[in-house]
Amino acid sequence: MAVRAQFEGNNEIGVFATLTNGYCLVGIGGSENFYSIFEGELSENIPVVHTSIAGCRIIGRMTAANKHGLLVPHTTTDQELQHLRNSLPDSVKIQRVEERLSALGNTIAANDYVALVHPDLDKETEEILADTLKVEVFRQTVADSVLVGSYCVFTNQGGLVHPKTKVDDQDELSSLLQVPLVAGTVNRGSDVLGGGLVVNDWSAFCGMDTTSTELSVIESVFKLSDASANTIANEMRDSLIDSLA
Repeated sequence: MAVRAQFEGNNEIGVFATLTNGYCLVGIGGSENFYSIFEGELSENIPVVHTSIAGCRIIGRMTAANKHGLLVPHTTTDQELQHLRNSLPDSVKIQRVEERLSALGNTIAANDYVALVHPDLDKETEEILADTLKVEVFRQTVADSVLVGSYCVFTNQGGLVHPKTKVDDQDELSSLLQVPLVAGTVNRGSDVLGGGLVVNDWSAFCGMDTTSTELSVIESVFKLSDASANTIANEMRDSLIDSLA
């Protein structure tokens, strides 16, 4: 099920949250409503941890994560690191990385098996990433942009990529990731998918502006409901007719 949420009136909830199959991190200082949406959906299965990274709330853009591990930038304080170690399951490996591209969430996209990274990421960071998250790493661009973490979101079930991604590139990425990919948007046409959407294998959260058509595409490609491609095609056609009428 995909759920709409806002962080302090902001629809870019992927900036303030990181979601994996093993845990969820949310930025401190949000409204109770924001946390209750996450906790209501997730707390039975995985811990929802309130934290900051390097004193910032934009943890979704600062971290790269999956159920095996969590990468944080070198500016993360010892106190924050200790809080994360205490709060997350023991099986999760937490690693601080020295990397000049320190907004790791923008430069790395990962599920539990594969990671796509910014072509200029340090070799050392790539090795730490492969070791900590237990993934195979590929240097890639999405729709000719190096910010793979901003312009694509994928889980072990499927993925969403920037709407201008060429079909050949989609096919290539799909075969690398071994999951089906669809080009799409969130928040009423925004192509910054990493900012507007966080998703794991059974739940998704997106900004409040996300349209019902975008929601049904998200639910279908991430296999969150049994919406068939047919239903989506019909919904898209209906919404096009509405906008033309």
